[in-house]
Amino acid sequence: MPPPPGTRSAPLRGAVESVDILLIEDDPADRLLVEEFLADTALNAKITWVTTLAEARPHLPAFRGCVLLDLNLPDARGMDLLREVLTAAESAAVVVLTGLDDEHEGIAAVAAGAQDYLVKGQVDGSLLARSLRYSVERQRADENARQLREAELHARENMRLERGLLPQLLLDESLLVPRSFYRPGRKRALVGGDFFDAVEREGTTHLIVGDVSGHGPDEAALGVNLRIAWRALVMGGVAEERLLSALEKILVSERAQDEMYATLCQVSIDRGAEEARIRLFGHPPPLVLSPDRRVIEVDAEPRPPLGMLFDVEATVESFPFPRGATLMLYTDGLVDAYDGNGSDRLGVTGLSRIVEGVLASGTSIAQLPERLVDEAEQHNGGPLQDDVAMLLVTYGE
Repeated sequence: MPPPPGTRSAPLRGAVESVDILLIEDDPADRLLVEEFLADTALNAKITWVTTLAEARPHLPAFRGCVLLDLNLPDARGMDLLREVLTAAESAAVVVLTGLDDEHEGIAAVAAGAQDYLVKGQVDGSLLARSLRYSVERQRADENARQLREAELHARENMRLERGLLPQLLLDESLLVPRSFYRPGRKRALVGGDFFDAVEREGTTHLIVGDVSGHGPDEAALGVNLRIAWRALVMGGVAEERLLSALEKILVSERAQDEMYATLCQVSIDRGAEEARIRLFGHPPPLVLSPDRRVIEVDAEPRPPLGMLFDVEATVESFPFPRGATLMLYTDGLVDAYDGNGSDRLGVTGLSRIVEGVLASGTSIAQLPERLVDEAEQHNGGPLQDDVAMLLVTYGE
């Protein structure tokens, strides 16, 4: 089965012709036998010899070859010894050496996670080299299978998050044409709480974009809860001026810690009107991209984020939104990017400058989000630290 789209699997490697060996064996005679056996084979082996578990411990965490392990050492023996080696050397293959009377230990060792076992006195160079090759290849195959499972789980998790955080926008009867975008930041292992939505009801289109403070499953879950709750409030006919106070009550009741809050921007546009109403809670203001490709920063007074001060009426302000223009709402992953090599952030002004430059190059509105994030990453000197969500709506003619 091929890996899910957007994931990368480890490159396939050829047959093993060389291998690093960590020989954990206290008998010098057995060490010489191993060296002599391998010298007569085509396998290129680099052997590191230690005589006790204590000597082996510093080598194990970073070792990626094959551990050749005697189960009877002066300071450890048996399955306890094997379990410690398997735990410490996660990326290494392990082949167990047993005596003639201890073959049952070898079988138990393979059942416990070793790749193979060899019985002293019944080994020659060909068998030893074949076992080492097989063990390393099996370890690589197991590692590839593990990576594939993790990639599939990650892809399924992303799909679940996408369904919750990135909704199907309900603008079928609106004059606004939407485009949405989402890209995880550098901390993609820790999902964030960015969310957005758009709903048209009874001639008014309501837009929202928000960001829950922090990263992790609690924040992502709260972001999904807020988005779904906001949509339900709009579709249920709650008055526009009461939407965000109701949403704040939901935030307070659903958050996992009292310190969690959400920045938020809500915009409402009546059908046929060429202005929009905005309510801003600690969130960067949207940008209006005019039909002649100028960028206008929306001047709105921000209130504290939701969840910090309760029952505070949002300041409602209006701004021009003419036909043919595009309104761009976004989360702070963009404005928090560094502006070049200095310590200054892009901010809203720097973001406006980049947007104007991208539009001046002939980039379409549909291509703008991807190009914009790429440009921000160039200014930042690498991937953005935080997730980026964007919602663009173009006012149709």
